[in-house]
Amino acid sequence: MINNRGIASQGDNNNFSSNAVGEHAHVSVAAPSCDSTRPVEAEVAGEQATVWDVGVVTILSEELRSVVDELKLERRKEPGGLYFYQGTHATPEGTVRIVATQSQSQGQRSAMAALENLRRHYEPRLWALVGVGGGLHAKHARIGNIIVSTDIVYYENRKINPRGDVRRRGEHRQAPAPVVHAVNAFFTDHGTPARINGQLATHTSEEFEVYPGVIGSGEAVIADRESEIRSYLTNYHEKVLAVDMEAGGLSQYWQENSIHGGINPGWIVIRGVSDNADEGKGHTYHELAARNAAYVLRKLLPYLC
Repeated sequence: MINNRGIASQGDNNNFSSNAVGEHAHVSVAAPSCDSTRPVEAEVAGEQATVWDVGVVTILSEELRSVVDELKLERRKEPGGLYFYQGTHATPEGTVRIVATQSQSQGQRSAMAALENLRRHYEPRLWALVGVGGGLHAKHARIGNIIVSTDIVYYENRKINPRGDVRRRGEHRQAPAPVVHAVNAFFTDHGTPARINGQLATHTSEEFEVYPGVIGSGEAVIADRESEIRSYLTNYHEKVLAVDMEAGGLSQYWQENSIHGGINPGWIVIRGVSDNADEGKGHTYHELAARNAAYVLRKLLPYLC
């Protein structure tokens, strides 16, 4: 804190920064967050505002619990009744402030509402969608593996002609360049695939793999190996490795908010493979996939922040 009285300036080209004027004026200087261009705390009109680096959206309780446990987050209830989970994580670059929430239900619309709640209450500079998904690629997307995605194909848009033929019109969106570079740096350091020991207590002796890849996203729960959606996605892009029901909403929300002033957050999707989007789909491996996904989020934080 710096207190000054009776400051006078004369002459041209005077420049003052981090200053305050008035009877009780003061300047507070805080330690930087993982983004060195933005302070962790700034005092405005006598109130302290916290800058949040990463906002995590989960869908299932297993997903949120895994993130909370991995990052040691604490529950907070905001006025109005919304629950969030907050915490900090130390990286070589600084302290990362993290807030997580759970959507009310599955699907694109609920995910977008959760993002809006995060933005309204916390304004994180990066959004991360973390949890489970269905694997499409037998080699890369086996149970427990993780798909880290900065590319989303939304597959729901389609045209149905009078004969009943369906022609899908996919929308392909990519995360901002800094996020893509961060993910590339992670795989440069850890290899492709990155190989990590399982994070669930019953699977610590097993190794899972982390791949970069494209995620197909829509409203359908796919539990059929012969599904027309699976065929469409694998033909659309050979690197579509998994499917979910929320990533399309995340990428759409980001795109539509990019027209506003200020900084538009980056985004990333981290999906643990809990099934193979076929007849064997179920809840058996949700905990395993969610734990592995939360661990990979933590490993990525030094690169993302």
